[in-house]
Amino acid sequence: MREGPFFFAWCDEAQRVDAFGAALSALIKEPQYGIRAIMDRDTECNTTSVDEVVSMLRAHFGRTDAEAYFVASLSYEHFVHCILRCFTDRSERLKPMGPIHMHAREIEDFCPMHMDLALGRGPRSVQAEAVLAWHMALEDIDDVLLRLCAPDASGRVPTGGCTTARTWLAPVALCATYNADARDIARDLALSWLCLHDTERVSRIAGLPLEALRARVEAAPPGACVALRHSSGHSSSLSRETVLKALATPPSALLEALEAAAEVPDGAWRAAEPRAREIYERTLPFRRRDGQGTETGNGSPLSQVEITLDHFEFLVDHARFHVRRLPSGGVVLATHPYRTLWPLWADALLRLGLMS
Repeated sequence: MREGPFFFAWCDEAQRVDAFGAALSALIKEPQYGIRAIMDRDTECNTTSVDEVVSMLRAHFGRTDAEAYFVASLSYEHFVHCILRCFTDRSERLKPMGPIHMHAREIEDFCPMHMDLALGRGPRSVQAEAVLAWHMALEDIDDVLLRLCAPDASGRVPTGGCTTARTWLAPVALCATYNADARDIARDLALSWLCLHDTERVSRIAGLPLEALRARVEAAPPGACVALRHSSGHSSSLSRETVLKALATPPSALLEALEAAAEVPDGAWRAAEPRAREIYERTLPFRRRDGQGTETGNGSPLSQVEITLDHFEFLVDHARFHVRRLPSGGVVLATHPYRTLWPLWADALLRLGLMS
């Protein structure tokens, strides 16, 4: 089974140990599960105490990186084996991986390959089943991204993201992004441009001030474009001029356009939602407290539905987007891990008349 999805967070090196410890505390809700923390061959600990892990990091971080193996609790008391890593600036210069990087040992922990559903006597609908898979994945992606990037009110982490790739891709190619300040939402476009056009590693530049990112975009040749995949078999382009216009647009207008784009799913998704709601309401009485269904089999109201290529393709092309403004002033953009955020951005930019 493939690893992932992969979560990334940027933080200044001086605050990285605190950010690592806060995220670890937020992700571990059941202290009876042990933590194995490793820094090098001679520096490790096995404990149930986050404080002990943080003390070890404070003593040794800077000369070496750190990683922790632990069990995170997701929705419905769903427990997942995860690995959280924290890299020094020196390591990031040699091989950008973070600087804070977390993933589950198996992608199925976030994107189950089967669902136990009470289908009733209605017809099978791949589209409706895909809508339910979207709901299941989105809740955990959103929850874990915030526990990693914003476990408290410190604001140490200005930005982060999630993807099924091992590398921190251009934000528009991720399935979710976090920005601590919604007024910096155009950062996602600027970072995407620099990643795709200048082949910059996002983890090296994610913390730059917005004005510095703007200057880097302006340095590109006028009329320059990068190609982006929109859906199966379709692509579109993002130009230097569009990115600069977006950077000059009031952040409130950008957010409102993103929200408007997210609120209008395409026709295929809208058509599938009533049947998905019917299946969900039929299934709910048979869910246990941990979110798992009762046994399937002869006489059971539940059927095991396997996620197939048809489900995958529908999610790639049609999965809805979620724009969540946070009480802290931040914002999360998210969709299913099989899709990217570019269609959301493309629609929002078109609404504002910024696509060139």
